[in-house]
Amino acid sequence: MANLKIIRTRISSVKSTRQITSAMKMVAAAKLRRAQDKIVSLRPYANKLHEILVGLTRSLVESEDDNIYGRKSEPEKILIVIITSNRGLCGGFNSNVIK
Repeated sequence: MANLKIIRTRISSVKSTRQITSAMKMVAAAKLRRAQDKIVSLRPYANKLHEILVGLTRSLVESEDDNIYGRKSEPEKILIVIITSNRGLCGGFNSNVIK
């Protein structure tokens, strides 16, 4: 009889683990769907930004002499903008970016 009790306990344990795994899959699927929706909603902005940059590049090439941004000279000061993350376990990423 002890073996039967152990088997029943094991079966209930496996069922519980299956429920937890199923719930975790559903949460992961919801997060993935939300991330995909955000990416899709950003496409119009990306397309417009691409159009702006292409137009700016085209205008720089056409009027090289008049444009102050197209001049070539030795820089006096250089600005570097570092962008790090503040979400999740990103300590290693941030330290490598700063290095």
